[in-house]
Amino acid sequence: MTANTEHPILLDLPPLTAERFAAVEDKIAALLRTRCDVVAMQGEALLPLEACIRSAAPRGSTALNIVTGPYGETFGGWLRSCGAEVVTLTAPFTGAAGVDEVARALREHPHIGLVSLVHAEAATGNTNPVAEIGPVVREHGALLMLDAVASVGAEPLLTDEWGVDLCVIGGQKALAGPAGVSAVSVSARAWERIAANGQAPRRSYLSLLDWKERWLDGGRTALPHAPAQLEMLALEQAVDRIAAEGLDASIARHRAASAATRAAARLLPGLAPYVVRDQDAAPAATTLRAPQDVDAREVVAAALKADPRVPLQAAAGALAAQMLRVNHYGRAADRAVVQDTVRALAAGLESLGVPGGPDAAGTAEAAEAAGAAWDAVVAG
Repeated sequence: MTANTEHPILLDLPPLTAERFAAVEDKIAALLRTRCDVVAMQGEALLPLEACIRSAAPRGSTALNIVTGPYGETFGGWLRSCGAEVVTLTAPFTGAAGVDEVARALREHPHIGLVSLVHAEAATGNTNPVAEIGPVVREHGALLMLDAVASVGAEPLLTDEWGVDLCVIGGQKALAGPAGVSAVSVSARAWERIAANGQAPRRSYLSLLDWKERWLDGGRTALPHAPAQLEMLALEQAVDRIAAEGLDASIARHRAASAATRAAARLLPGLAPYVVRDQDAAPAATTLRAPQDVDAREVVAAALKADPRVPLQAAAGALAAQMLRVNHYGRAADRAVVQDTVRALAAGLESLGVPGGPDAAGTAEAAEAAGAAWDAVVAG
């Protein structure tokens, strides 16, 4: 059999050493702007997210769960299954959580010991002001757990400066890396609370304490398991690529993609940004409200028929009929990709007979608006 020479050989690789594994964690720590412990975990980001909640939310404790999309709703279910009392703060999916509302919830429930928050919800296209919320949570004395999967590499993430105690990332969005490995940073305060929780998972895939005792406390010299080396190497390559581009440049690219998509959407008939204010819009993905009486899934299908390469999808669950999503993260945070997406949406709307459907001039105007908005952000 002739070997395939078009791709690198991914089989029979030498074992990933503890030294290399630790080096990848150090690169992640630098990306997160943290000096706290970082643990790379062998699974999609839901693994460390659930591990954080089950480790830091003892039975009988009180947690504040801030909901701005489906992942926040998931966290609430995990917290309740731990036996925690859950105080839910829900913000409209068209906006973001407000620091004043968070502060009020903390005052009204002084026993809150954990706050769970999603930085950016790609599913709903919004982003939350962690820089404002973090210090309020820290002053209250609670731990802050942050889901930064859709924000890392796309917007500022200052883990230590903002007082984030448990920060979880994945590689599959702005980093354009693998989904099968993730990481969490753990502050000293978080380790103390987790160690004091007699219910924290032990001898379990969800156990952060196992990682601490078997990996961190030993100086990261002996791995406690056989690592997922392909995923780890891919994650390292993704982080290295961001470092080579420059984190600020990557952030600017994603912000430009968001601004460009929103600017164009306002010129396409019937479409409108689902997240109302620009400052509440996630740089990694833009959600759009479908035209009245038109199913968003039909708009997506028609647009993909016009150009199957563009990063479009319909929303899930209850929002599927009214919301569509442009996933301009990673390599898709690109000026040409955004403009192609605008043209595909215009073609889809025209094929569906949406009133006022864009003609060639209207399509060109929307694409030009996207380009102008992109250039304005990049120019600074």
